[in-house]
Amino acid sequence: MKGNLNMSNKVLLVGDGRVGSTFANDLLQNVDIDELVITDVAEKLPVGDSLDLEDVTNFYKPVNIHAGTYADAKDADIVVITAGMARKPGMTRLDLVDKNVQILKSIIEPIVESGFKGIFVVSANPVDILTTLTQKLSGFPKNRVIGTGTSLDTARFKIALAKKVGVTVRDVNAYVLGEHGDTSFENFDEATIDDKPLRSYPELTDEVLDDLQTEVRQKGGKIIANKGATFYGVAQMLTQICKAILENKEMVLPLSAPVKGLYGIDHDLFLGTPAVINSNGIADVIETKLSDDELKKMNYSADKMQEVVDGVSLD
Repeated sequence: MKGNLNMSNKVLLVGDGRVGSTFANDLLQNVDIDELVITDVAEKLPVGDSLDLEDVTNFYKPVNIHAGTYADAKDADIVVITAGMARKPGMTRLDLVDKNVQILKSIIEPIVESGFKGIFVVSANPVDILTTLTQKLSGFPKNRVIGTGTSLDTARFKIALAKKVGVTVRDVNAYVLGEHGDTSFENFDEATIDDKPLRSYPELTDEVLDDLQTEVRQKGGKIIANKGATFYGVAQMLTQICKAILENKEMVLPLSAPVKGLYGIDHDLFLGTPAVINSNGIADVIETKLSDDELKKMNYSADKMQEVVDGVSLD
C-alpha cells in the first residue's frame, strides 16, 4: 500500500474493550508494525493499556504504542473498529443495530475528516450491517472496507468437523457463509475433509450435520453465558486481516465483503463470502460454488440483511 519506504506501518484501534485489547496484544506478537494508537470513550483505558502492552515489545520489536484520538487516523494504514455495545445474553446481533449505528457514525465522520486514506476493518456487531454502513458513511471504495464476517463462524465449523472426524483443522476445507448471525449457513455440499467430499464420510449423517450446525450456532452464546464475551477468536481474525494488509500477503478468508452482482444478489451490501486480502484491502471477492439449496440460503440471508439496512437512518 505504501510507495514511500520510509513510511511506517500504523494501526489505529477504536475500542479498547476485551476484543480490542486482545487484538492489540495479538497484533504486536504477529504483525510487523511500527505504531499502534488506541482510542476509547473511557479515556484512561487506552493510557493504561498502552503502558501494559509496551512491556510485550521487550520480546519482539520496538513499537510506538500510545493513546490517541481520531485525528491520529490521518496517516494510519488501518483503522480497526471494535467499539460498540456488547451483545448480552439473550440478545441477537441484530438487536444491537440502532445503538451501534449511532456509535459508528460518531467514529467514521471524524476519522474521514482527519484525512484518513487507509483501510477500515470492522468487527463490531452486527458486523455485516456495520461494515455496509461504514462504506456508505465513509464513501470509501468498497475494497477499502472489510468486516470480519463469517470468519469466526467458519473457524468454529471447521473445528467441530475436525473433532468429529478425528483430523486436524487444516485438513478441513469448509465455510460458513451469509450473515454473521441467525441466517448464516454451512456449505455442507461443497466442503471437503482431507480432500474428500464431506458427504462421503459415513459418520457425517444429516442428523450429525444438523447437530454440528446447532453446535456452531450456539457456541458464541455458550461462551457469553459462561464468561461474558467472546474475544480470542475474533481478535486473531483481526490480526490475520491486518497481517495480510500490512505485509501484502494474499490471504483468503470468509469476510464481510461486497456481494452485489454475486450469487444473484442485487443488494448493495457486505455479506460473508470468501475474499482475497492484500495491501489493497479486498483484492478479490470469491463467488464460491453453491448448491441450489445453499444459493437460496445465501439470497435469503442477503434479503434479511437488506431489510435491516433499509430500516437504518444515517441522518
